Amino acid sequence: MIYVLTRAVCLALFKVLWRPVVVGRENIPPDGPVILASNHLSFIDSIVIPLAVSRRVVFLAKAEYWEGRSLASLPRRLFFRTFDAVPVQREQQRDAQASLDLARQVLARGDAFGIYPEGTRSRDGRLYRGRTGVGWLSMAADAPVVPVGLVGTDRVQPVGATVPRVHRVRITFGPPVRPEDYADLPPGRARRQITDAVMDSVAALTGQPRADGYNDHVPVDAQRSA
Repeated sequence: MIYVLTRAVCLALFKVLWRPVVVGRENIPPDGPVILASNHLSFIDSIVIPLAVSRRVVFLAKAEYWEGRSLASLPRRLFFRTFDAVPVQREQQRDAQASLDLARQVLARGDAFGIYPEGTRSRDGRLYRGRTGVGWLSMAADAPVVPVGLVGTDRVQPVGATVPRVHRVRITFGPPVRPEDYADLPPGRARRQITDAVMDSVAALTGQPRADGYNDHVPVDAQRSA
């Protein structure tokens, strides 16, 4: 009941303030494990994606988000608790494999899991090379990867801003990348090709210019690189 009420309130605010355009929901399986792999422009990306789909989407989030006691942090704490975000301790933030193992547990339950293959937010608007943890996770959990393209979330809450702004956002879900299509490849190559296919799709969905390398700063949801 708390989930239903909180989602209804958040969804109403989402539609009024950010006037979302959502495309490609039919690409998300109605049940079973699935990975939603998105570009990352803003803190609110982890809020926008769960509100754009009917399924629960679990993200990893820093444990500090549960520990704050200020009134200003209350909406954030309520959202992450209600939407089943998984708290990650500081020592796990430094261990990409520990984060991936938590994600695998989520997928083993048959849930949807959200991930950012770039590892952290893009501060210059470019789309960085994907780290192959998303490919590893897809193969380990036998889960399809649905590419997600977010446009406009950086205008709602730019890096460093504390208060969201009013601006339209667009969320596009691309056709799934399926691990079985790469089953005949050596594991390392399969991880790389799955990841590259996902990032190529995200680039097509967003129109972002591509960066040649990886994003330098890699926090909690970092993926193992090739």
